[in-house]
Formats: sequence, structure tokens, C-alpha cells
Amino acid sequence: MLEIKNISKKLGSFAISNASLKVDKEDYCVILGKSGSGKSLLLELIAGILSPDMGKILLDNKDITDSKTHNRKIGLVFQDWALFPHLSVQENIAYALKVQKVKPDTIQNKILQLSEEMEIGHLLERRPESLSGGEKQRVALARTMASEPRILLLDEPLVSLDIQLRTGIMSLLRKIHQKGQTIIHVTHDYEEAIALGTRIAVMNNGEIIQTGSPEEVFQHPKNEFVANFIGIRNFFRGTIETENSGDSGNTINVSIGRNTSLCITTQDPGKEGYVMIRGEEIVISNERSNSSACNNLEGLIKEIYPGNSGIEVIVDVGVLLIANITKNSLKKLHLTTGKRVWLSFKASAVKYLHR
Repeated sequence: MLEIKNISKKLGSFAISNASLKVDKEDYCVILGKSGSGKSLLLELIAGILSPDMGKILLDNKDITDSKTHNRKIGLVFQDWALFPHLSVQENIAYALKVQKVKPDTIQNKILQLSEEMEIGHLLERRPESLSGGEKQRVALARTMASEPRILLLDEPLVSLDIQLRTGIMSLLRKIHQKGQTIIHVTHDYEEAIALGTRIAVMNNGEIIQTGSPEEVFQHPKNEFVANFIGIRNFFRGTIETENSGDSGNTINVSIGRNTSLCITTQDPGKEGYVMIRGEEIVISNERSNSSACNNLEGLIKEIYPGNSGIEVIVDVGVLLIANITKNSLKKLHLTTGKRVWLSFKASAVKYLHR
């Protein structure tokens, strides 16, 4: 649907260099990278706010590189929302439609439809200055969606929201995507990328250095930068199985493959999601642990090698889990490849993000 071919753009001392990306229809593509990596600049090039020095942008195989912004059928929601302060919520939503000279009845129906979908019907007469951050985000989304963009561009849409508001906006973005909307979303937060993206592009210093599904990027980082930036080595797709109540409190079992399941805690289970465990949360022992940790898995050591934070030990427990330990622990436990060991970790050590 959208194809960026070898785009380059220099602004001052910074440049995007030979960036290429394909986004298929109904993808939720998350561009993930540190601040200053060129993510927002790339969005502005896609939207037509800026023109590239080199390269092409194709939409449905049509070259839109030099097309004006309003002719691209691409909508951009800015990080600061950019609502018109002198207009009410409904006037903000209607703005682009009035510019396009859409009939008043059609505009009113669109306002009612979007205000219901975005849950802002009670805000229509208010001005942006009286709205919370989450409300402004919903209004900005409604205003952009009013023109029915082929692609919705989101510039750090959750960055200024607290945890509760973030959860609500993430749920709204999922609903928008599930209705068939193609989305490109830039963020520096890998949890956003995992929870929302069907495809992820990692960006650094103006270059797109890896693209793929969440599993491909998080399980198989292409280089040291991606691995260090993400910082997660134990990453699995999971399926909720059962809920439990016992000594460890209310927990949930989640299957992560090959007859392997984990005990987790989560307030937002969903049915399908992703499981993450930091290697430093995993304890290795030669015998089954007697601790309160409800995850106790026996496995075979496959590899041992130096890592960024000590020694990484890869253990096959049905899936490959990576534990981070010290050199002293390695010697004390007499760990070697081919040895059977036990891994233990608490349910609270497992991060679960539902899809």
C-alpha cells in the first residue's frame, strides 16, 4: 500500500539516509527508536509537510513524493495535538470537511459518528483549553479521521498521558485499527510497539535498521544496537489458559509453546498477548527452588556466554529462556553446557501485554 524507497533528507546537522519501508493495507506499523532518531521527520516526509532530497514515496503504486499534503489522503496527528484553540470540539472535527465543502448534513452525521466512536459526545461544545490530555488526543484523532485518511500517522500519541489515560487511548487505537485503518505510529516505548504493532521498524540515527513482526524484531534483534535498545531477551507470544487462586494470590497460566506455561499476574489478561521476562529476574539452581516463586522449570543448559550485564545462560525448558547471572554464580553452581538445572522466578516478574 505505502512504500518508501531510499528516502534521504538533510536538516541542519541531522539526516535521514536511504530509508526504505513497506506498509501493507491494514498494517499497524510502529516506528520504534530513541529520541532524535528521525522518526517524526520521517512522518513529516510521508505526510508531505517536507519534501525528501532523494527517494520516492508510493501509495498504491502511485508516486506521491511531490504531491501536496491535502491530496495524499494521509492524516497526521501531531504529538501536541495542534487543535484550533478558538474552535469548539465539534468545529475542530468539522474543519477539514468544511474546507472540502462537504454538505452540512454529511458533516453533522460524521461529527456524531466520530464523537460516539471516540467517546467525546459530551465534549462537543467545549474548547480545547478545557480538555484533559486524553480528551485532546481523542478530539485530535476524531478531527483527523473525519477526512477518512488511507493512512493514519501518529506522532508519539501516548507520550504526555498518564498510565490510566494511556490504557484508554491504546484501547481506542486498537479499535480504530480493527476496523481496517492502516496506521503508522512512532514511539520510543517498546511496550507500545509490542501492545499495538503488527509490524515494527527500528530506527537509529536516521536509518531504518530492522523491520519485521514483533516476534522477529524482539526475538531476533539484527544487531547489537537493536538488542541493547530493546533490552528484552525473553520474549514470547502467549495464550491465556486458566486462572488460579492459591498461596501466590490470584494468578493466570499462560502458554508460551511446546507444553510450556508460565504463572503470571495481570490486571488486563485478554486472550492473546506477549510475554516478557528480564534475564536478571530468573534464578538458576541445581535443585528445585523452595522459594515462593510459582514458576519452577527444569531444563537443559544449551549455551553460556558473556553478556552486557554478566553471564547469559540459555536454558531449554520447552522454550529457550535466558538468565543473567554473575561470574561468581557460574562458578558456585558449576554450570556447564549440557547440565540440567532449575529456573525459578515470581509471577510478578513476568510482564504480559495483551493484543
